[in-house]
Order: sequence, then structure tokens, then C-alpha cells
Amino acid sequence: MPQSHFLTFDDPYAYQAAVRAAEVDLLVTGKGKFDAELAQIDLDRLWMQQGYDSLPRLARAVSDPRRAVIEFASVWSEMPTQYDGAELSAGELVVGGLGAVTRERTTGPHRWSAMSLTPDDLAAAGTAIAGRELVAPRETHVIKPPEGRMARLMMLHGRAVQLARVAPDMLALPSVARGIEQELVQAMIWCLAGDTPAGTRPHAGQRSKVIAKFEDYLAARQYEPAYLAEICTAIGASERTLRTCCHEYFGMGPTHYLWLRRMHQARRALLGAEPQTTTVTAVATDHGFWELGRFSVDYRQLFGELPSASLRRPAGQARPAPVRD
Repeated sequence: MPQSHFLTFDDPYAYQAAVRAAEVDLLVTGKGKFDAELAQIDLDRLWMQQGYDSLPRLARAVSDPRRAVIEFASVWSEMPTQYDGAELSAGELVVGGLGAVTRERTTGPHRWSAMSLTPDDLAAAGTAIAGRELVAPRETHVIKPPEGRMARLMMLHGRAVQLARVAPDMLALPSVARGIEQELVQAMIWCLAGDTPAGTRPHAGQRSKVIAKFEDYLAARQYEPAYLAEICTAIGASERTLRTCCHEYFGMGPTHYLWLRRMHQARRALLGAEPQTTTVTAVATDHGFWELGRFSVDYRQLFGELPSASLRRPAGQARPAPVRD
């Protein structure tokens, strides 16, 4: 079951003991009162952490060989740190080696984020999303993903932590947790995968087969939210291949297509529901929308009214025209 915890510390030893997926030894090097915070979120496969410590410190970490871990600065304004003797800047990604030892040095307050999957889950997600298996490394290394991909990963991670902080009951909903996990795993894989080798794009005949499988998959789950990684696994196509095919056949990428499909599914559910027994929140989360404010804005732009108005409208009443840009 999805769960989250928020912990505060004034003792660096309690803080280091609470960090997961690694055995950490901290040595505080700055003067003053030590304060730390640690947010932890457990989803189905994905573990997430976000930490803050107030004073300069050294950290030695031995990573858990059962988890493939990545770590990165929580915000772009984070000051660089020294990671195994080299400068690590915001926007760079530490890919932890299984069971590897790393050493980090900070020069002031530091906020960091981390995510992890099992090596098997990482390999399967790489195949489903990027079209190639990602093998968890034995040695720690640093990569610099394209800025847009890294920004999306940082944004999604921060939003998930904020949701767990202000609305933990919502995060505990399976539909919300599943949607968050799908988006975060997808963002993580694209940061790790880089560009796929040239020559992997299918020719037109293969594209038509991919689209047919895509449509068959969605038709079989007409009233269920669908997620890109699951679809790619089911139809045996990488995300890059599916994106190319969707642009050719639909004029949009698969992510936008799935979003549009889920919005219409949510609208049908709202129009057919009893307002006395159904809420907009329940319908939105059932269809994979966990940012309720954004859902309402997008819904109004697409359909010309708020979701609450759709829920309250009597059956058969005329509907306003969608708002056009």
C-alpha cells in the first residue's frame, strides 16, 4: 500500500540512520545547530526520498545492492557539492552502483532527492519505455541528462513530495499513487537512457501494426486509465517507436493522446454519475488525475465548463461548446 513519512531531526546520527537504500555515515563540519528533514514515499515499485540538512557535512554512503538508486539536487538553485572528489552541479544525476561506496561533501545547507527501483524493475522499465534494457551499474557514475528531461524529473519528484506533505490521504489512493509512479518512472528512465541507437525506427508496415496493437489495447480497457509504460510493455514497442507512430497517425504524441482519452473518460463518468453519491475528486483520481486544480483548469479549457458543472447537469441538458484557443 502506498505510504509516506515526514521526519525531522536535530541529531545527525538519527538522520543518517533513517536514510534508506544506503548505509550512511555523516560528519558535520560546520558550526551551529543541526537541523534535518527527511521525506520518504513508498509506491508499488518506486521508493522516493527528499532530504535537507542545515550544516556543511561529509557523508560516506554504501548503497544497498538490492536497489538501483539515482540522486540529484532538489532545485536548480542548489549549490554544487563535491562528489567523490569532483564537483556535482544541479542538473547532474548520480547513478549509484549496486553496493558501491561514495563520498560527498557539502559547504552549506543542502537539499537532495533520490529514487530507486530494484535492478529487475529498472531493466523492465528501460525495455518498456526506451526500447532497451537498462542494467544497474556496479560502479557509481554521474551523467548530465538533457535539461528538459532533468527538469521534468525534478518537477515531478517535488510535486509528489509536496502532495504527500499536504494531502497524504490522496497519495494513499491506489489510482493516484499509480499515476504518480508511472510518470516518475518514465521521467527517470528517459534521464538514464539517453538517445536510443540509430536505425531502430520501424518502417511503415511495422508502424501500422504498432498502432493496431495500441488501439486494441485501449479498446480492451475502454473505461480504465492507461499508462504509457504498461502499454509499451503490452504491445512490445518502445516509447520512442510508439511516439513516432502516434505522430504519424494521430498528429500528436502518445502522452497527449492518452491524456485526451482520459479527459473524455472522466467527462463521460461525470455526466453519467449521481452528484449525491459521486465527487469530482473521486472521478478525477479514478481516471489518473491527481493534480485536482490542474485537472479543473484543463477540463474547463477542453470542455467549456468546470467538472463540477458536468457532474450537476441533469441528463440530456444542452452542453456548452468547448473553449477554443
